[in-house]
Amino acid sequence: MTTHNTNAACCTIPPVLSDYTPKGTFKSVGSFNKVYVTGPETSTNAIVCVYDIFGFYPQTQQGADIVALTLKTTVYMPDFFEPDGPFPHDPFPPTTDEGKQALQNFFATTANPPKNVAKLIEFGKLLKTNGAAKVGAYGFCWGGKVTVSAGGENTPFSSVSIIHPAMLSAEDSEKLTIPLAIYPSKDEPKEEFEKIVSILSEKSFASLCDHKYYSTMHHGWAAARGDLKNEENKKEFEDVYTKLVNFFKKTLA
Repeated sequence: MTTHNTNAACCTIPPVLSDYTPKGTFKSVGSFNKVYVTGPETSTNAIVCVYDIFGFYPQTQQGADIVALTLKTTVYMPDFFEPDGPFPHDPFPPTTDEGKQALQNFFATTANPPKNVAKLIEFGKLLKTNGAAKVGAYGFCWGGKVTVSAGGENTPFSSVSIIHPAMLSAEDSEKLTIPLAIYPSKDEPKEEFEKIVSILSEKSFASLCDHKYYSTMHHGWAAARGDLKNEENKKEFEDVYTKLVNFFKKTLA
């Protein structure tokens, strides 16, 4: 397991902007009517981004653009929540009983993890059928749970990464058959993170895995809840995407 990188990509990711206009386009791909697609029209490999519960957001799209541009790889961000739409961003986290119940209902229906794991696996298979030699996936919050759960037996993915993941569970990492990069925030259980790191260290692919605990960052800092006008948040946003790029450069080679 390595927590540092010496890859040249760490110096070459594009600048992170606080006011950002996404560079990709929306297309219909496979069973999804709406997929944010960024990067070259064709590339040897492909990467899937599983957004957080707030759906498409400039911060998340900027991250996908960074990954696509730096690796010269097509990145796909499907709209897993179609046609219902994402969870409301404001106010979050919910403070009323009604709001908390709405969030639970969202996780039980539109964002049901097993249902969306199946969608992600099918999408990964489609990309391979369409010519991608290797496919990676990364996810945030809810999307982290979906992504890590798609990395078990017979997965179409070559590697997966989870960033400030929700519902963090060491049990998920035990089932992995491919490398994992894990980047939690201070709001995720550190004990569970440490268990996962320990489990990964025993895997045959341990040398390809990566991890870092972002002890000063809040849940969501690298996706929709990222405040890129905050210098510390921006710095760590740059850091985690540098790590993500290096992880995929190594595991999708």
